[in-house]
Amino acid sequence: MASPVHTVAVGILIQGNRVLLALRSADRRAHPARWALPGGHVEAGESEPDALRRELHEELGIEVLDCEDEPTSRLHLVPGAPDAELYLSTWRVRSWSGQPSNVCLDEHDRLAWFSVDELDQLLWAHPEHRKMLTDLLSHSTFEAT
Repeated sequence: MASPVHTVAVGILIQGNRVLLALRSADRRAHPARWALPGGHVEAGESEPDALRRELHEELGIEVLDCEDEPTSRLHLVPGAPDAELYLSTWRVRSWSGQPSNVCLDEHDRLAWFSVDELDQLLWAHPEHRKMLTDLLSHSTFEAT
């Protein structure tokens, strides 16, 4: 039997020189108690940017006002989760309204803003994101509106 395939869109939110990460709940089946970018599964008939907007509203309570037209990165991970193949797209969110907060308590134990110097100290759900975020934080500044 073939492994299930999941498509996931996650967002990069940067304020000043810090990026927002979510600590996945310890009881999650995939990547428990690991830090990750917020976002989630793309539903049938949904585009990745639409899924990103929906997921960030559900998980963080924010409205995405503007994000990049193309993903910053795409990963194909086998296995990306227990017994699953994962296509993971990462999108830079240029602006949003609202203050990000942990709205979905069953998804994440907490949210936190991290500087580039703190990224190496984290246990990552997807370690591939660390270098990408290090590069972005070294060269970019984004502010919420």
